[in-house]
Amino acid sequence: MPSQPATAALSRTDLPRLFDALTRRGYQIIGPTVRESAIVYDRLSSVDELPIGWTEEQEAGTYRLKRRHDQAVFGFVVGPQSWKKFLLPPVHRLWSAVSEPDGFRVIPEPPEAPRQALLGVRACEIAAIAVQDRVFLQGPAVDPVYAARREQLFIIAVNCTQAGGTCFCVSMKTGPKATTGFDLALTEILTTDQHYFVLEVGSPRGEELVRELALPAASAEDLAQAQRGSEQAAKQMGRQMDTTGMKELFYKNYEHPRWDDVASRCLACANCTMVCPTCFCTTVEDVSDLSGKQAERVRKWDSCFTADFSYLHGGSVRSSIRSRYRQWLTHKLATWIDQFGTSGCVGCGRCITWCPVGIDLTEEVKALRANSQEDTGHAGTTA
Repeated sequence: MPSQPATAALSRTDLPRLFDALTRRGYQIIGPTVRESAIVYDRLSSVDELPIGWTEEQEAGTYRLKRRHDQAVFGFVVGPQSWKKFLLPPVHRLWSAVSEPDGFRVIPEPPEAPRQALLGVRACEIAAIAVQDRVFLQGPAVDPVYAARREQLFIIAVNCTQAGGTCFCVSMKTGPKATTGFDLALTEILTTDQHYFVLEVGSPRGEELVRELALPAASAEDLAQAQRGSEQAAKQMGRQMDTTGMKELFYKNYEHPRWDDVASRCLACANCTMVCPTCFCTTVEDVSDLSGKQAERVRKWDSCFTADFSYLHGGSVRSSIRSRYRQWLTHKLATWIDQFGTSGCVGCGRCITWCPVGIDLTEEVKALRANSQEDTGHAGTTA
């Protein structure tokens, strides 16, 4: 049998065949769909549920869906949700316990491992999954819930051919084209007389699936079209951020007056951390029934913007919004590098779009850089 080409051409009309092949392999297909005036990620049963002909306008504190003038399948960027909810569930029971005559019996909660195929994963989001892999899989303690779900994952990337108003993946070197971390990658080509996808194989599992579909090899012109699309998106970035000496910039400006300025605008609503594809803060709650005979421990998403998150006996370590915003941005762009060897930001722009007051982290970095000063405090300051 001839070897499957590393790239192939998938016609728009053959997209349902890709769905069928994934379904036969037992995968739940998770992808973008329109719901409640936004493009969200949810389980899909057919191609018709994709946001065909939709795009969005994004700016600081602004998100609006609008119709395109064509029938592009992936003619949008990213919405309010990230893929982390399918790897790190927002609510997860860790264990339960029941009262028995000789004491409590603890019942472990086995981690679920659904076979999930994520369709439409952008390059910045693949970078975000790689960041969370370092957090949950490559440290001294592996998270069993994340590990079980990650092992079963099949990733179908979609390369961006347009950028959003708050995107800055080029600055973070995470896009707009996915280069690794996927099983298959699609680049949508849509002209007046053609609509198809250039498909790139990224893993043996992806190669096996494409071989079953018996797709033709992509031509040199197909590859050139896909490349032009990625280059076009790279030139359309809505934001830019200079990352030169980023870690040192934050470390020497821990007491910069800009933190007071941003604190006067920040609502501490936690929107930025909820939509961020890399934030991973959680809390644990123990609850019992009224009889006291049953109890369970539940892990839930949390945010460093809540006062309770840093609560120790006697009060919150970070009682002011100033200290909480500084903690978030400094961790995201500086101390994360010390912990995990990479920035915690992938340039997706969600935190800018979904901030209700339009705080823009790229502008905050510019302000620190423009008036940089030597730190007069130290990392233990909490005010």
